[in-house]
Amino acid sequence: MFQLQGPQVLQMLEKSLRNFLPESLKVYGTVFHMNQGNPFKLKALVDKWPDFNTVVVRPQEQEMRDDFDHYTNTYQIYSKDPQNCQEFLGRSDVINWKQHLQIQSSQSSLNEAVQNLAVIKRVHIKQIQCILYMEPKTARRLLPSLPEANNLPLKDGKFKPLNEDMFKFSPLSVTHAALVNKFWHFGGNEKSQRFIEHCIQNFPTLCLLGPERNPVCWSVMDQTGEMRMGATVPEYRGQGLILHVMFAYFQILEKLGFPIYFHTDRANNTIQKASENLSCIPMPCDWNQWKCVPL
Repeated sequence: MFQLQGPQVLQMLEKSLRNFLPESLKVYGTVFHMNQGNPFKLKALVDKWPDFNTVVVRPQEQEMRDDFDHYTNTYQIYSKDPQNCQEFLGRSDVINWKQHLQIQSSQSSLNEAVQNLAVIKRVHIKQIQCILYMEPKTARRLLPSLPEANNLPLKDGKFKPLNEDMFKFSPLSVTHAALVNKFWHFGGNEKSQRFIEHCIQNFPTLCLLGPERNPVCWSVMDQTGEMRMGATVPEYRGQGLILHVMFAYFQILEKLGFPIYFHTDRANNTIQKASENLSCIPMPCDWNQWKCVPL
């Protein structure tokens, strides 16, 4: 096992992971932001270097002090050889299976290894699969060989005009974390709010402020560079506000040179329709999360 340290080596890893998109997307996005300052204090582990098979990105041990905080205890995994990565993932210095944790990956093919380890390590596991989308300009830049990336016209955000007297764009404040937490499907607790606060403090965010100048619609970026936690408060739903937030957020992140991607539940028709309206491209791989709880 090797820990990759130093900007030159991490940039080599980022460049290499780009060759395996979209299956490497969650790890690629994480390493990209590690190379932008690494505010979450993550580290990258590989089974060998430079010709690695498996990459695991995780927090430093001192950041994972709470054994019950699976928001912090998150592992991003990509493997060129999913059928033979179990031994590496089973190492205690790679994944601490004694903690509550979650694994995220753009590879459904990791499921067999993760499920096998859950039995060996005596862990209860719950897998969630969602649709993974990439913003069209990001797809054209990172995945030029993907037919959908070149055949889809780039729309210019022509949808119902925003009432600018009623709504104003603004970054989120950390004081808004409780509101974001309340409507986040994966949140709603003290640990998730602490995670959201960390994201708001360290990454670009965007919201629409309503007439009372409180957020009514928003999106947040996590440590993997993925757009997440988007929501609209109930009284303002059905007005297409999330389209405006997503389109404006795309423009902000594009100027920063960030890869732009996100996921949505297969039952979330609202975000699927918004993604279609913005010409976002569903990836041929899934967004996967395995939530693990020791027995």
